[in-house]
Amino acid sequence: MACLRAVQTLNLPDWFIAAGFVRNAIWDHLHHLPMTPLNDVDVVYFDPNDCSLVTEAHYAALLQQQLPMINWDVKNQARMHLKHQHSPYKNSADAISRWVEVPTCVGVRLTVENQFIFTAAYGLEHNWSLHVSINPHYPRPAVYQQRIRDKKWQVLWPRLKILTADYS
Repeated sequence: MACLRAVQTLNLPDWFIAAGFVRNAIWDHLHHLPMTPLNDVDVVYFDPNDCSLVTEAHYAALLQQQLPMINWDVKNQARMHLKHQHSPYKNSADAISRWVEVPTCVGVRLTVENQFIFTAAYGLEHNWSLHVSINPHYPRPAVYQQRIRDKKWQVLWPRLKILTADYS
C-alpha cells in the first residue's frame, strides 16, 4: 500500500504499478510465503506529450525520496514501443498487455477514492493457477525462455507450472 500511495501522490497520467508487484504478491500468497523482495517496482504511465527520460528520472527521484528502500523503475509507455519495435501503444494497459509472459501483463493503481483499478489483458487466472505462459500476442520464445532461466521463478515458487508452446 505504501508503494501505491507514493505513486498516487505524483498524479501521473494513466499510471500502474505493474509486473512483479502484482504477480509476485499472488504467487507468494499461494505459496504461503511472506512477501518476497522485488528487484524493482515497475511504475508505468502514459504521457505522449512528454517522453523525456529526464522526466522519468525526476518521477523516480520523487518516489525514491518517499520510499528510499525501493528500487523504482519508472517508464513512460508512450515511448516504450520504440524499444520493443511495436506499433505505438494506445495507453498503459495496451503496453502492459504486450509484455513477455502472461502473468506479468498485470498492473494495479490506487484511485483518489482509495479504490483499486487493475489491468490484466489476459485475466488473472494464470496468476492464480500458477501457470506461466508466453504472451500469445507477442511471442518471443527466446526472450521468454531466457527470462524463465534468469529469474529462477521455480526456485522461489516451486508450484509454478512453466508452459511452453511452439511459436516458430
